[in-house]
Amino acid sequence: MEFSKKIEEASNKALELCKKMFEEIESVEEYNQQKVLKAFIKNEVSESHFVETTGYGYNDRGREKLDEVFADIFGCEDALVRHNFVSGTHTLSTALFGVLRPKDKVLCVTGVPYDTLSDVINSKGKNYGSLSDFDIEFEYIDYNKDENAYFETIKNKISKNKYKLLYIQRSRGYTLRDSLSSKKIGKIIDFAKNIDNKIIAMVDNCYGEFAEKHEPTHFGADLIAGSLIKNPGGGIAPSGGYIAGKKALVEQCAYRLTAPGIGKEIGANFGVNRSLFMGILNAPHVVAEAKKTAVFAAALFDILGYEVYPKYDETRFDIVQSIVLEKPESLINFCKGIQAASPVDSFVSPEPWDMPGYENKIIMAAGTFISGSSIELSADGPLKNPYTVWVQGGANFYCSKLGIMNAAENVEVVIS
Repeated sequence: MEFSKKIEEASNKALELCKKMFEEIESVEEYNQQKVLKAFIKNEVSESHFVETTGYGYNDRGREKLDEVFADIFGCEDALVRHNFVSGTHTLSTALFGVLRPKDKVLCVTGVPYDTLSDVINSKGKNYGSLSDFDIEFEYIDYNKDENAYFETIKNKISKNKYKLLYIQRSRGYTLRDSLSSKKIGKIIDFAKNIDNKIIAMVDNCYGEFAEKHEPTHFGADLIAGSLIKNPGGGIAPSGGYIAGKKALVEQCAYRLTAPGIGKEIGANFGVNRSLFMGILNAPHVVAEAKKTAVFAAALFDILGYEVYPKYDETRFDIVQSIVLEKPESLINFCKGIQAASPVDSFVSPEPWDMPGYENKIIMAAGTFISGSSIELSADGPLKNPYTVWVQGGANFYCSKLGIMNAAENVEVVIS
């Protein structure tokens, strides 16, 4: 691939700037890889756990073993890992409907959740069977870096209302706020539980798994959920999601996924188990590659004069990189550049469209082996000011680096 001298020089400078952060990323990777391998060894994973089951899937030992491995990795009592979770939104929705009942109230302390959850929370009279249709209230507090003001707002809310669930979104969604560390999440949870020790703490863990050495469940989260075509699938799982946490809560979620009284007892794996086991084993390395891609993108576009969140030398708690491009054509060209340098569908040219679940037109680029996978290199953003792109993934750093450089080349065309 050929690049202009400007992009080549900026890329070389960016790599130099990234060296220290890459070392830190590799340290986290090694720790997490040991943690995952230990879970495999402790639970005696064997080839027999990869055997295909069909029909009801009674006594699927592989399905049960996979749940045990995930529970150990996330340091919690139980897990529900299934290929038939169709998306992260489906997984989160299952968890919410699993533990909530009519008249319950939810307090989300990280602002309005990701766009695709909007209809899960309130379908605004469309009779989708949203939480609002079951008289379940969802309230919001914006995340605030000013801890005193932030915690005071939480205190006032919980002191005056009876909330069943405290909801925390670890990653930033389509905002420029900081993603949250597991330690910070634990601090929020401890504060809330000191006011009401019965409140259930649930974390949307999407994009955050293995980004640091510990997960929210190690710091008091009662329930976490995420997608297997993001971090924990390692770019190998073909679909799916997971819910992990306290046994009683995971059981309630399982009843929602299948049927009351059935829960985790059935569900054939159709031969997918091998990929799910391989995915979680490889996830720490793949997440490290994605973090390196994000750091490189931040450094490169910072050199080129763009606002980036987070900066290349800031500690990261997810795999997402935001770049403020300021012009609609720059956003579109960025995504076209990512797509053109992808191993799959490089000949396709993405265009903005009215994607279900989003308020604005969205442009998405993802030339991925797993459709929609955001642990492989992808980029997307809404067509609205300040025309920011969100970059995720990068299962292979050196391949992804070329994609980022190609996106930069395309954006520079707009400027010139």
